[in-house]
Amino acid sequence: MDWPRDGRDWPNREHSRFVQAGGLRWHVQVFECVAQSGGAVAPFDAPVALLLHGTGASTHSWRDVAPLLAKRYTVVAPDLPGHAFTGIPPGGAGAPQLSLPGMARAIASLMKQLEANPALIIGHSAGAAIAIRMVLDRLANPRRIVGINAALMPLGGLAGQWFSPAAKVMAAMPLIPRLFAWRAQNPVVLAQLLGRTGSVLDVRGTALYHRLVSDRDHVAGALAMMANWDLPQLARDLPKLAVPLDLIVGEQDRTVPPADSRKAMERLAPDSRGTLTVLPSLGHLAHEEAPAAVVACLPS
Repeated sequence: MDWPRDGRDWPNREHSRFVQAGGLRWHVQVFECVAQSGGAVAPFDAPVALLLHGTGASTHSWRDVAPLLAKRYTVVAPDLPGHAFTGIPPGGAGAPQLSLPGMARAIASLMKQLEANPALIIGHSAGAAIAIRMVLDRLANPRRIVGINAALMPLGGLAGQWFSPAAKVMAAMPLIPRLFAWRAQNPVVLAQLLGRTGSVLDVRGTALYHRLVSDRDHVAGALAMMANWDLPQLARDLPKLAVPLDLIVGEQDRTVPPADSRKAMERLAPDSRGTLTVLPSLGHLAHEEAPAAVVACLPS
């Protein structure tokens, strides 16, 4: 996406910066902690909260959560590789940075460049999988991980067998992202896509997703990410997780079955099992629908 054009009114634009790290040009937003007394804390003197969005999203999804967290943390929220304003790695859909371990390494390179060591990592959907992979691969050592509608379990049945191969085919065909972006310009198509999340967004949130899914490069990045994902290995590795994992689940989520969070929690070693909180009226994009309610579920 083009920052002068598409980023001119981007949420929390004043916190945006562009950083070179791990062979990528990143768009990242940094919110300096503001103490309860109203005074700013020096960058990274406060504990750092790293926010990782899900597939097809961007920093915009944290637009209301990040300012709330900045009362306690210095907040770092990047666009994932190939998403929104962060560049896609050299090699395109086959780039190693687009695999789950590769994304974990790429985020770790960004945090090293920023000289920021996260005390808390919050991941939405696929972002939670990246957070866990970072810890499993000893790329980060937070006190806790929080997953919001975390995509941690592999798809079952025929969907699981065909999902990754189909995504690989689509990611390798340049025409597919162009066609998807063209179709997504239709408000009816976008409404259908958002409806499948089980979430109800306001006008602003809907417009931002419209901007994202209408951009062929963003669509290509999301497809490439899905094509390189390996959730079966992550599920097998969950018992090795050595930090507490808290899961927040929107009961109306139509993207990631709420039951998957319970399955993931059962796989964890007892010492790593945190809390599992169900929010009855929210869907997959719970943190965008009710940011204050989600933040209230986070560990103090």
